[in-house]
Amino acid sequence: MFLRYLATSIRRALDDRPVVLLLGGRQVGKSTLAQALVAERRLDRYLTLDDLTLLAAAQLDPQGFLSGLQGRVVLDEVQRAPGLFLPLKALVDRDRRPGRFLLTGSANVLALPRAAEHLVGRMALFTLWPLSQGELEGRKEGFLPALFAEEVPPVQGEGGCPWSASSGAATPRPSSFPLKGAGPGSATTWPRSWPARCGS
Repeated sequence: MFLRYLATSIRRALDDRPVVLLLGGRQVGKSTLAQALVAERRLDRYLTLDDLTLLAAAQLDPQGFLSGLQGRVVLDEVQRAPGLFLPLKALVDRDRRPGRFLLTGSANVLALPRAAEHLVGRMALFTLWPLSQGELEGRKEGFLPALFAEEVPPVQGEGGCPWSASSGAATPRPSSFPLKGAGPGSATTWPRSWPARCGS
């Protein structure tokens, strides 16, 4: 599993809020991250509403479904059962212990009717994005310091093209690239240090 930088913030939130909501697109790693938190005993159980039996129970009797959950629970794909949010509010109002629920959703559940007002002040919200370059390489990122450094970092200098980054060979490129509309001999050109387009 790739190290996700957001995991540290989620751990802190679980120590502070009764509900943590993790949003993100399909296949960005929400379920994997949630299962890793269960494996390290930050949470006790992982349940997914992709399971049709659990989904039916959550939709048929949301209050009873939540009342039957023991310990600190992950509810994955919670947007499938928006009826859970109101009874969840009542449940955490009775017991405000932190780290009770980690909810994940592949859609913006805060856009669902009344969901936002139900959990205001009770929930920490995070968005998980696809893997960053630093997460892929297992290193801490320093994009902003590199952006203002005098030397252009290798990936940016190569234009970020997969073939140029993996070839290990210098990519030949002209000394300058004319801007659109610049005539022959025009002084308006890209500096040599700017990357060529992929396929150039």
